[in-house]
Amino acid sequence: MSDNKFDFIEDYFQKADLLPAIVQEKDTNEVLMLAYMNRESMRKTFETGYTWFYSRSRQELWNKGATSGHLQKIVDIKGDCDKDTLLVIVEQTGPACHTGSHSCFFNHIWEEYHNG
Repeated sequence: MSDNKFDFIEDYFQKADLLPAIVQEKDTNEVLMLAYMNRESMRKTFETGYTWFYSRSRQELWNKGATSGHLQKIVDIKGDCDKDTLLVIVEQTGPACHTGSHSCFFNHIWEEYHNG
């Protein structure tokens, strides 16, 4: 048996090198954002207790809120049944979205389609 306590992370990267991470607010259950984790960002998340993601556009790791102060403190992380998606439950400080919105999901396209 390995001494590395992060060996379990590899179980989640059997299908791809990036894993979707749905971020949900603890108190409201609101979905705040979707981001992607690679092995290193997942490990850093577990080590620090705050969310780390992999930016597909910038091709680098980023610690959510490191520059804005809008940190996401980990409350729980759940893997789905196929071990290819994470649900990350957080205590959110400030808005989660870079636009200043509390959640990244504020475009009501279903409503606009049916009422347009």
